[in-house]
Amino acid sequence: MNLRQLRQDIHWMYMQEHQTLGEAGTLRLLEQARQWDLSSNLARGGVLVFPHAGVADCGQQIAAVVHACLDSGAERVLLVSVLHSFSEEMETARIRVAAGEDPAQFRHWGVQGPGLIGRQDWRFDHVLTSWRHFWRAETQRRGIKGPEVIERYPYLAGGKPENLPGMEELAEIAKDAVIVTTADPFHHGIGYGDAPEDSLYPNQGGLELSRRHIQEGIDLLAAGDYWGYNQHCVDAKSDARDAGQVFRFLRGPMKGEIVDLTYSDAAELYQQPAPTWVAAALIEWQLEA
Repeated sequence: MNLRQLRQDIHWMYMQEHQTLGEAGTLRLLEQARQWDLSSNLARGGVLVFPHAGVADCGQQIAAVVHACLDSGAERVLLVSVLHSFSEEMETARIRVAAGEDPAQFRHWGVQGPGLIGRQDWRFDHVLTSWRHFWRAETQRRGIKGPEVIERYPYLAGGKPENLPGMEELAEIAKDAVIVTTADPFHHGIGYGDAPEDSLYPNQGGLELSRRHIQEGIDLLAAGDYWGYNQHCVDAKSDARDAGQVFRFLRGPMKGEIVDLTYSDAAELYQQPAPTWVAAALIEWQLEA
């Protein structure tokens, strides 16, 4: 697979999707998102997880987290983001760390983001395109600036998020910020390397399969089993192995729950037969008493 070309194709897809959505579609999804009020959980120190799949499929889930941040009363938002491996070097490092190698030997090990020196791979990622879209639309609609949003992109947590370079800064930010994060926690089907006989359509058992896998990941993080979660993400084809470990380490013991689950078709993007799709989940984490 040409990872650089895939990155370009995804950016093009996002641009087309947002153009199709338009202002009316954006406002419609922002209103639809009002069915969930998750702001009080953020204010109490919980964490919200939103997807970054096709905006027409899960934009309401993203918008719900935007509302929660704006309604929480927070002055700062720490957004712990996925960083995709859109180079052979990054992908090789991720594979080797999952095989047990020390992440410290790879130059991508650490936390990236706006205002930080060092690697700038985050600048080329599509992951927060829809988040930024809904944030701009809702703050403009309300006529407010909104809280400060600090984006951070961890890479190669490797079961030991406490050792990541940059974690001290994240811990300091987290003291007086609400935390949200993004994940597409289950990729499935022919385009993602599953055998045709093992590939399920979403509404023919696939979503139930994704729910079980996502819950397994939630349970591992809830138990603080960072390495187990890292390996779970390999099996589930979740892109949140690093972000998940980091937000759980920052907040400590929590319990997670799937609030809403849908899917986004990816067969056209990968130019592969159906079924090829990604689960899109809105997940709420609450601090344990």
